[in-house]
Amino acid sequence: MINIINFIKVIKNLKNTEWQALSGPVLILIILSMMVLPLPSLFLDVFFTFNIVLSIIILLVSMFTRQILEFTAFPTVLLFSTLLRLALNVASTRVILLYGHTGAYSAGNVIKAFGHFLVGGNYAIGIVVFIILVIINFMVITKGASRIAEVGARFTLDGMPGKQMAIDADLNAGLIGEKEAKKRRIEVTREADFYGSMDGASKFVRGDAIAGIFIMIINILGGLVIGIVQHNMFFGKAIEVYTLLTIGDGLVAQIPALVISTAAGVMVTRVTTEENVGEQIISQLFYNPKVILLSGVVLGILGLVPGMPSMIFLSFTIILFFLSGWLFNRNQNMNFISLENGKNVVKDINKISEVSWNDVKIEDLIGIEIGNRLIPIVDVKKKGKLLYLIRSIRKKFAQEMGFLPPLIHIQNNSNLSSYSYRFLIKGVEIAVGKVYLNRVMAINSEDKSKILEGEKIIEPVFNVPAFWINVNHIEEAKQKGFTIVNGTTVIATHLNYIMYRNMNQLFGRQQAQDLLNYLTKKMPKLIEDLVPNIISLTVFHKVLQNLLLENVSIRDMNTIIETLIEYAAIKKNEIDILTSLVRISLGKFIIQNLFNNDKIQVIGLDIELENLLLQTFQNGNNSVEPGLADKLLNDMDTAIKYQKSIGVSPVLLVNNTLRIFLFQFFHDSFPELSVLSNMEVCNAKEIRMTSIIGKKN
Repeated sequence: MINIINFIKVIKNLKNTEWQALSGPVLILIILSMMVLPLPSLFLDVFFTFNIVLSIIILLVSMFTRQILEFTAFPTVLLFSTLLRLALNVASTRVILLYGHTGAYSAGNVIKAFGHFLVGGNYAIGIVVFIILVIINFMVITKGASRIAEVGARFTLDGMPGKQMAIDADLNAGLIGEKEAKKRRIEVTREADFYGSMDGASKFVRGDAIAGIFIMIINILGGLVIGIVQHNMFFGKAIEVYTLLTIGDGLVAQIPALVISTAAGVMVTRVTTEENVGEQIISQLFYNPKVILLSGVVLGILGLVPGMPSMIFLSFTIILFFLSGWLFNRNQNMNFISLENGKNVVKDINKISEVSWNDVKIEDLIGIEIGNRLIPIVDVKKKGKLLYLIRSIRKKFAQEMGFLPPLIHIQNNSNLSSYSYRFLIKGVEIAVGKVYLNRVMAINSEDKSKILEGEKIIEPVFNVPAFWINVNHIEEAKQKGFTIVNGTTVIATHLNYIMYRNMNQLFGRQQAQDLLNYLTKKMPKLIEDLVPNIISLTVFHKVLQNLLLENVSIRDMNTIIETLIEYAAIKKNEIDILTSLVRISLGKFIIQNLFNNDKIQVIGLDIELENLLLQTFQNGNNSVEPGLADKLLNDMDTAIKYQKSIGVSPVLLVNNTLRIFLFQFFHDSFPELSVLSNMEVCNAKEIRMTSIIGKKN
């Protein structure tokens, strides 16, 4: 009793998806049971009726399907329906041979109805009808559907590379995004899989038709033997009883098989459009009134021929004439409506200005997109302060880094969640975040174990735990040592961080030209000697961009220009060497920005490792073996953590020859790391090595 109760509880707890997952195995078990276990005639009636209903549902689904990929389960459904019919044939054969001698109802009412009512109780007519159905199914519908599926599979597979290339071309051209490209690739693969499955699944239907013929012959012969030998029936009576039951069994199986074969033909012959099969047939077959009119004329002429059923032919002629007139009037009205709409469209077009260069959208160097709920923070009328903060950030950035940053465009993006924002550089998403206007952020970088009531997050700039709390909890947060900032300040701080992290990308060629124009007014003689007499604008831009990449301000333009004038004639297009020479000239300036006092605490390289790398470079090899690379990265990670723990900027001091290579090697993993050369700190008073990279244990 307890087991039964537990079983009922398990059944109740099953979700819809779990029921769907169990439906396949349950159906297979039922089919196997029908093949092995004897079924009462009532169960046969139920399963035969279910088979008929299933075939009708499959046909209607295929008719209403607009695209092939909407019914990709069709090959599997075809297999299950075929197995179900064969299992029913086996079960009904057993019942017919066991109880057929008892009368017409021995195999159930469904078989009796198909064997007696549909063929008038005449087994000869039944055999003929059954054979005709099998021939139609096997020779016409199934054979044609199989051939179409085979050709469709071959052409689909042959066209896959071209479709994939077209998707890649649209993706590279920016016409579609990565998600859309992935979706299209999956659709191409699923379409190929569908036609390949249909090519094989159609063989099930053909085999089913052949099996139906053999089952009919076996049932008739077996029934004669059993009826005459075991039940002492007369030959005429035995052949009548067993043949009618067999014909009823065959018809009740073959009619659903014919319906499902038709569904298979519909699936593989249809052309994918936005219309289902019925809409395609009606819209394309009965659209031209001239065709309908001529058909009616031909049918009327045939109706006037002596001996023809004139009444029926002329009735259809009249119907076709009326249909032709109705189609003609409908097309005229549609043309009139189209003409009127065309005039309105022309009027609307005249109101719209011609396309111009003002309509071309060029990606901003830097931009901000915000969700719908964040619009008030940029609305000055609603006392939004983000624009004022951005103006202050740009002003401070220009004063510190030595060039005017590009304008920051802010726009609403309804695809973002209401309180989300994101930063884009040249149209590429760099960072995302979320702020709340009715809450404040509480940050505590000292004691990370303290918690507050609110949504816990990681602060995007300093990467420390923080909480979004309600304004009535501000005093509590302050007492616990938390720093309180509002949502607008969070976005501004995040923007400031993004600008300093990506300032080399913000310094484009246009910014370099603007800077050059400004310097021409301030120091015309120096600029005249440099650009374009000694170096090009491109080289000038690249050198400054390299400095910004390594977080070196370009405010000291006098030193930069004088260094370039001195060395550019010799190293004209060697940008990395020119950058190194400029860095050496800016050495004191760089050190001053990295260290607040005279004591320079840096990370160093092991002597043996430095000699090994120098020797490697002298041999023309600019790569590091994987084992050594992993050790360098692990050692650097440990060293940077130690530098931060003692409150010192992470700085690596190396030989000038290795500086550029090691900066490039470590930059992706440790963007906050600065790499100095020994020539840049030659005037420093005191240098202390806090960690040694590559030292053997």
